[in-house]
Amino acid sequence: MTLLKDPRTRHRRLGVAAAAVGLMAALLTAHPAIATPDPGDAPNAREGVSRATQEEVKEAITEGEIPAQDEVVHSANIQHLTNIPKDLLPGTNSDLAFQGKYAFAGNYDGFRIFDISNPKAPKTVSQVLCPGSQNDISVSGNLLFLSTDSSRSDDSCNSTTQPVTEKSSWEGMKVFDISDKRNPKYVAAVETACGSHTHTLVPERKNVYVYVSSYSPNAAYPDCQPPHDGISVIKVPRKAPEKAAVVGFPVLFPGEGPDGGGNPGAPTNPGVSKTTGCHDITVLPSEDLAAGACMGDGILMSIKDPEHPKVIDQVQDNVNFAFWHSATFNQTAKKVVFTDELGGGGGATCNEAIGPNRGANGIYDIVGKGEKSKLVFRSYYKIPRHQADTENCVAHNGSLIPVKGKDLMVQAWYQGGVSVWEFTDSAKPKEIAYFERGPLSTSALVTGGSWSAYYYNGYIYSNDIAKGFDVLKIDDRRTDPAKKIRLGELNVQTQPDYFD
Repeated sequence: MTLLKDPRTRHRRLGVAAAAVGLMAALLTAHPAIATPDPGDAPNAREGVSRATQEEVKEAITEGEIPAQDEVVHSANIQHLTNIPKDLLPGTNSDLAFQGKYAFAGNYDGFRIFDISNPKAPKTVSQVLCPGSQNDISVSGNLLFLSTDSSRSDDSCNSTTQPVTEKSSWEGMKVFDISDKRNPKYVAAVETACGSHTHTLVPERKNVYVYVSSYSPNAAYPDCQPPHDGISVIKVPRKAPEKAAVVGFPVLFPGEGPDGGGNPGAPTNPGVSKTTGCHDITVLPSEDLAAGACMGDGILMSIKDPEHPKVIDQVQDNVNFAFWHSATFNQTAKKVVFTDELGGGGGATCNEAIGPNRGANGIYDIVGKGEKSKLVFRSYYKIPRHQADTENCVAHNGSLIPVKGKDLMVQAWYQGGVSVWEFTDSAKPKEIAYFERGPLSTSALVTGGSWSAYYYNGYIYSNDIAKGFDVLKIDDRRTDPAKKIRLGELNVQTQPDYFD
């Protein structure tokens, strides 16, 4: 049964057991990018949740402080319209993209296309088996792009996993023709240095540029030697995608030494990731801007020349940010929200032991104009509900909800669920709606929850790692104007100008 609960009534006492604090301490001293870069790379269940912690979780459920195992709860202004479980692709669900009446859902085993013309009853159009984490996904016209960031035996969809030390290992970008949504065709593959953890499209009329983000170089990777301090830029001709090729590797963190520039990480900055590439980049083509979340650094870039992005400003937060994960501009290009994926997405960081500033969003104002712009920190935002110590929870992928004159966002928090929040006042962000499920387990830390939660044409769509595809509807006077905005295509990391 679905219950309606007010988030303000949730008690805030979880995570105080000594065992829980010890577990978090161990988690935070690990390199967040190397240990568990994303949930699909982490074990499905983790050992080490003590009996004391298990009892605390069960007591919190009994007292109504957190939802029961798998129980759905949400604020009164959110409707849960439907859930579509996994089908032929059993792997970790990942990112989402949209085009017309279709939603495209990434999965570590491939991707799934939904017809969402009736959001209350989405229908599966096709499922494509093509293994390779993370299968980060985006679409542009008749082309679909898929990231591969795991060592594969070759570039085919029949490839198998193999050790990274193999010289034949392949990682990179795959391109599909989706002119027939029922029968996508694999048309191109482009190998990139260190693979493709995520990617971002910079679309033009004749070509699509793809910014490929990857990181964590290691001497064991034959094609990924340090310094790996930039991004791969792929050019894909729309009429001849088979000619897709890398056209450059712009260095974003120039510097001396074997690792180039960027945040040095530990021991100089304990608990902070060393910058050896970017995790994700968001572009705002209407303003020729991009924001990069790059492990130990956040950056602002000019993309006037898409083949040669230029860093305008670079910031660090060596007190509260462990791993700069993703970025979102507000519509007026006066703010950027950066996320911190503390613990790599596999840790229970939404509890009292971690507090409100770590594993949170960092809200930055953009001060100045053009290439003299600067990122200025204003505040943190984290969901106001504590989660169980058996729930992986941290700031993750979200999108704007387009309301003119307001800064509203919907965001995934893994097992913390989906949060709708406002940052019109950069210094005073606040939650206005939420949706979540109770823990997948009360005895072990099991990876799950919402990977991506995006607003598209009047509805919120969430891709849950374990539970499948959720459709939500928000009924709130603050977000109602967004229902009038209709898009033909949405890749969240290629932010549209909603009011152009």
